[in-house]
Amino acid sequence: MAGFNKVVTDYSEILYGLEDGMTVVAGGFGLCGIPQGLIDEIKRKGTRDLTVVSNNCGTTEHGLGVLLVNRQIKKMIASYVGENANFEAQMMSGELEVELTPQGTLAEKMRAGGAGIPAFFTATGYGTAVADGKEVREFNGRQYIMEESITGDFSIVKAWKADTFGNLVFRKTARNFNPLAAMAGKITVVEVEEIVQPGELDPDEIHTPGIYVNRVILGNSEKLIEQRTVATK
Repeated sequence: MAGFNKVVTDYSEILYGLEDGMTVVAGGFGLCGIPQGLIDEIKRKGTRDLTVVSNNCGTTEHGLGVLLVNRQIKKMIASYVGENANFEAQMMSGELEVELTPQGTLAEKMRAGGAGIPAFFTATGYGTAVADGKEVREFNGRQYIMEESITGDFSIVKAWKADTFGNLVFRKTARNFNPLAAMAGKITVVEVEEIVQPGELDPDEIHTPGIYVNRVILGNSEKLIEQRTVATK
């Protein structure tokens, strides 16, 4: 079974093969469930001209935002600008190409890409700028636009637990986009909080099977809170 072991021990090897100009699909929602260690390794490598697909782009100091600060991202495909002033500034100046995509549509683009479905029709965005240049068809008296699916050269993912075969379990909000991102990459690399032996994960609790995963590393990134709310009493 040694050949099924997908665990690597050094960040310098987990992103082997990532090159300038590639497309990276990134999991996470706000700062929850972001693969911060993998993002930091991309920054360290200095890989540039990337197209990055993610729900948002972190903040100025954390998440994918650190790659914006370093001018490593050429294009963002995302649902919203979020809390990142650099994202807004680079988008408004034209320095950063941005394709804003409705959140549910973005999720389905990733899922469809991982499932081998090249395109799908959705009513979301019809009659808005989102539909510009896209095929429109009528189904049951309602107008739908065609959206192409998304696949990436790499997917970077954060999971709660993994076994050495790459089977993944996500926790709470981190399950929003990470399982979809894991499906959408030609090469999927995962940062986890705990690695266990095969058989220790309940098969009924596995969210992403190891067939989608190429490499796993034990991370030590801090759990960040984007908007801290504290009770007054």
